[in-house]
Amino acid sequence: MTGPDPAAPFRLAYAPGVIPSKWSRLWAERSPRVPLELVQVSPAEAADQIRERSVQAALLRLTADRAGLHAIPLYTEVTVVVIPKDHLLAAADEVTPGDLADEVVLHPLDDTLDWAQPPGRPALQRPDTTGDAIELVAAGIGLLVVPQSLARLHHRKDLTYRTITDVPQSQVALSWLEDETTDAIEQLIGIVRGRTVNSTRGRQAEPEPVREPARAAKPQRRPATPAKKPAAPKRGKPRRRS
Repeated sequence: MTGPDPAAPFRLAYAPGVIPSKWSRLWAERSPRVPLELVQVSPAEAADQIRERSVQAALLRLTADRAGLHAIPLYTEVTVVVIPKDHLLAAADEVTPGDLADEVVLHPLDDTLDWAQPPGRPALQRPDTTGDAIELVAAGIGLLVVPQSLARLHHRKDLTYRTITDVPQSQVALSWLEDETTDAIEQLIGIVRGRTVNSTRGRQAEPEPVREPARAAKPQRRPATPAKKPAAPKRGKPRRRS
């Protein structure tokens, strides 16, 4: 039975809006013999791709089902509201949920924010995808609240976005199977956590017991000879007086 091919590519899935290019460059520098293959998947597919072993790891949002998976949070995304450029809210630096009370706010089925219902008034139907919701915003049908990375991914010249406060935020994490923390996974963890090339990489070996360094034998000292007390002067017999 042959072992795994050391030159087989390491497959890393990533959710829309996540940009793994910086990490892939570092991987190429540090592991040139193992190609890193990037696979873009939908938010709903990312966790299943790992469980099915179609990929070894994934950069996903923590709203995904993580049963049986490890996950290391990497960063938290800013949440924004996507609006037409001529909308009144475009004049504001940032908005609050209260500013959307009278607006139709779209809630796509692939929503990446952990809430039951966005602020504002619900649309009659939920768009299938974030991309579909963006098209509806451009058509003037409603607004959309998403992580900033998705607003940039679906950028249009006729749309803009503003930061919205007091709403859920999306966290991006590196995830893999709980029982498969391989050397390649450890390498990837080091890269996404910003470890330098000189940092410890790969699974660490069992630490050896610490031994006390050998000490040079100290020369034995002879016990000091106690100084002899000076002999008391001998006393002669007392002379008798004549």
